[in-house]
Amino acid sequence: MGNDRYYVVYVAAPPADAETLAHALVRQQVAACVNIIPTIRSIYRWKGEICDDGEALLVIKTTGDRLEQLKALVVEQHPYEVPEIIALPIVQGHDPYLRWIDASTGVSRN
Repeated sequence: MGNDRYYVVYVAAPPADAETLAHALVRQQVAACVNIIPTIRSIYRWKGEICDDGEALLVIKTTGDRLEQLKALVVEQHPYEVPEIIALPIVQGHDPYLRWIDASTGVSRN
């Protein structure tokens, strides 16, 4: 089992907001699981300035069926004007785990 039916989504967020965002994603069943990597350092250009900030990285597992809802929820609840939302397809995965993602996001497969 695998292909574009399942995704890993990266979202960087301020550490103080990461847990709240992760809980909202799982509670609303747009994500099966969110891993929080508590400390990353992001260096980027924003509005003409070079920024160097500490962030947390959310590693989110979801389905293609829930991806648009996930993105909308992140945009709604994220404190950044332009939040990072990068979705990568899961090309291969452990079948029982992928079925668990379906069940956890309320997706039924035939």
